[in-house]
Amino acid sequence: MARARRAISRRSFLGGVGAAALAAPVLTGCGPSRNPNEITFWNFYGPGGQQKSQSDWFVQLAEEWNATHEVKVRLRYVPTKDYTSGPTLQTSFSAGAGPDVFLLSPGDFLRYHNGGALLDLTPHLTPEVRADFLPQVLQTRLVGDRVYGLPMEIEPLALYYGEAAFEQAKLAEGDLPRTWDQLLAVAERLTTPDRFGMLLETNPGYYQNFTFYQSMWMAGGEVFTPDQRRAAFNGPGVHAALKFWQDTVTAGVAPRRVKGSGANDSISNISDGYCAMQQLGIWGIAEIAEQAPDFRYGVIPMPSPAGGSYTTALGSWAMVANAQSANPQAAAEFVVWALGSADPACIERMRRWNTVAKTNLPPRYSVQRAAEQHGAFDSGPMRVFKEQVMAQARPEPRYPPEIYRAISDAVQSCQLDGGDPVSAAEAAAQQIDTFLSTYDGAPIN
Repeated sequence: MARARRAISRRSFLGGVGAAALAAPVLTGCGPSRNPNEITFWNFYGPGGQQKSQSDWFVQLAEEWNATHEVKVRLRYVPTKDYTSGPTLQTSFSAGAGPDVFLLSPGDFLRYHNGGALLDLTPHLTPEVRADFLPQVLQTRLVGDRVYGLPMEIEPLALYYGEAAFEQAKLAEGDLPRTWDQLLAVAERLTTPDRFGMLLETNPGYYQNFTFYQSMWMAGGEVFTPDQRRAAFNGPGVHAALKFWQDTVTAGVAPRRVKGSGANDSISNISDGYCAMQQLGIWGIAEIAEQAPDFRYGVIPMPSPAGGSYTTALGSWAMVANAQSANPQAAAEFVVWALGSADPACIERMRRWNTVAKTNLPPRYSVQRAAEQHGAFDSGPMRVFKEQVMAQARPEPRYPPEIYRAISDAVQSCQLDGGDPVSAAEAAAQQIDTFLSTYDGAPIN
């Protein structure tokens, strides 16, 4: 694709932030610090987040940095829904008040990079540490050979199932679904007046798109042609994936509305008995262990369509620094100190994040080795993720907001509004082609 365009204004690059967003309630905290001895770090974990172990990790991270650095970091907690689906972060940047350091997923990377909001971290990284990151996880944070974010984790998707629900339906291990048809059939047997058989995300947003890509890829669908110059979204694989997502709802085995923060929330959905099976990422292991330790469950790779090819989608949040920060040097140094150092303390910090405070797969080879030495993947669901779920995997792609919205509209139309998959895919492909004809930002991948 063409080179990144720098003429985009800070107020316009966040496309979609209008009067309603600007009128959103203001949460505790403020934007980038104008105090030269302080930087702000916005996140959706802590202090005071829903899961204590993760909140504690962030608090300890700030305390360790502050104990040894003149420029202090100040945490601001933004609830997950507001951070990932609400206007809080976009509005702050549109108002010129974005945080100095923040968390960013691949799905929203180009919005901020093309708007000139991301600081180049390359000068602060050693070649050895850069090579320590798994290439497929780092690549969605690269523009050319420059690094604009450091991944904290790898988050593959799988299918969780409640063992008690299976027992009540007289289903055994041999009944675990391997194909979409089997998944729908098993979900029907698990559905009761008080429980849905399965659950997929129904809330529009980057997370729903991320989870849909797994189905689309397994059915052979793609968003772009191989040269990335035209849409390939109006194809049979995409049609099949849209139809499958639609069928789960029209058959009555999946809800039209999910509970809690969404289908990324294991506690409000599967462990609370709202559904018997749930497409969910590896983070659910830690959530359940801390908040619902008596819930019995298993994990298997997400079923694929007949004749399709299995893969999982890899989510991964990264720390990024604000290029417009009043203290960009300190912001970059903090990110690299936290996640991109060869110091054994950094390796241990990342091991604790990925296998103790939260459950992920580590994004660095050295951290993976440390986790293996501590037995993190020796048994249980973590072993299933490492050995089975990760058998084939693709990183979450990065798309500009216009492409994300075209895909989201197609999924929502088919899943919840009874739209025709072929017509919805055709409309989305036309929107994507129109956008690509004038796109002048960083490469899309």
